[in-house]
Amino acid sequence: MTDWPNSGGPGPHPDPTRVMPTTQRGGHGGGHGGRADYDSGYNTGQVYAGSGYGGPGRRGVVHGDPGYGGASTVDWGRRIKVGLITLLVVVLVWSVGTYFWADSKLRREVDLSTVVDRPEKGEGTTYLIVGSDSREGLSGEERKKLHTGSAEGKRTDSMILLHVGPEGNTMISLPRDSWVTIPEFRGSESGKTFPSPGARKLNASYSMDGAALLVRTVEYNTGLRIDHYAEIGFGGFAKIVDAVGGVEMDIPRDIKDKNSGADFKKGRQTLDGAEALAFVRNRYEAGSDLERTKNQQKFLSALANQTATPSTILNPFRLYPTLGAGLDTLIVDKDMGLFDLASMFWAMKGISGGEGTSMNMPIAGSAPQGSLRWDMPKVKQLVEQLKNGEKVTVRGD
Repeated sequence: MTDWPNSGGPGPHPDPTRVMPTTQRGGHGGGHGGRADYDSGYNTGQVYAGSGYGGPGRRGVVHGDPGYGGASTVDWGRRIKVGLITLLVVVLVWSVGTYFWADSKLRREVDLSTVVDRPEKGEGTTYLIVGSDSREGLSGEERKKLHTGSAEGKRTDSMILLHVGPEGNTMISLPRDSWVTIPEFRGSESGKTFPSPGARKLNASYSMDGAALLVRTVEYNTGLRIDHYAEIGFGGFAKIVDAVGGVEMDIPRDIKDKNSGADFKKGRQTLDGAEALAFVRNRYEAGSDLERTKNQQKFLSALANQTATPSTILNPFRLYPTLGAGLDTLIVDKDMGLFDLASMFWAMKGISGGEGTSMNMPIAGSAPQGSLRWDMPKVKQLVEQLKNGEKVTVRGD
């Protein structure tokens, strides 16, 4: 057996497997001799940081050293928590910024406080939604493309009452040819009181004094208080449809109408802005104003159903163009907020999904000048059900 150097006599020898190689820290000298930095070769459990098996500058093996196969300790819980907080802050800032940006674009131009002799408020919230034939902001080329004509001013092209109530939502189309009484009113700009001009077509009230008199006339003839007013013109309507990438509709039959520009084949298809406008304005081919109002309800419900979806709301590349296209041309009352607007769209979306009632105002027959006379007993019953928050059982044509 090989003698252990400098053992000094008999006794237990160190385990050869624990003998460490000679470590030379100096710049010269070597072997067993001479220098104080000579390693005796016996491993006492110390960690070596010099040369050796690990090579120059190699750290010694310690528990948890990721450089030598150990498992590093990473606080993943803290990282996830910080990441979630950061994400929430970003979403909050984006949401608040979007809200104030969109709110600033609303055109609050209708002052309902000028409307006199208003009915008492009942259950739920009632919106008067108006589509006007305004050509505001449209170039000559755009007017030609949209078949809007070149008439100055603006008139009502469609009118819908939307009631959001505890027993379901109800959408009621008001034919613009409805024969109603235009009551005494206060001028929205002059502040003067004007006497009742008598019975006229409903859309004549808008032509005489705009939105305020239209609201006054609807309230007077129904007894239902209008809480909010929303109006959009031809150009804004078409831009919203284009911004959401078109609206899918099931056309019930072949339609061709040179006045509105409608030219459709029967079947399911996606309508762009110009096509959608032609569809909802189609009157002559439809045969009656009642048929046209049904098409308008069907399309508005489909538009709301496609707009009020996560794919639009949560996608900035679709949300901002849609809001920008709609809010720039949407005229509302002075008390209308974004949450009221959202409630209006969600209600229409629900109706398109079967959660509510869609109908025309009950009609009793024809009236002077080719107009339509309301069935007043049914109208009274309908309004009472809406005001009392009851389920609507009245049906219109």
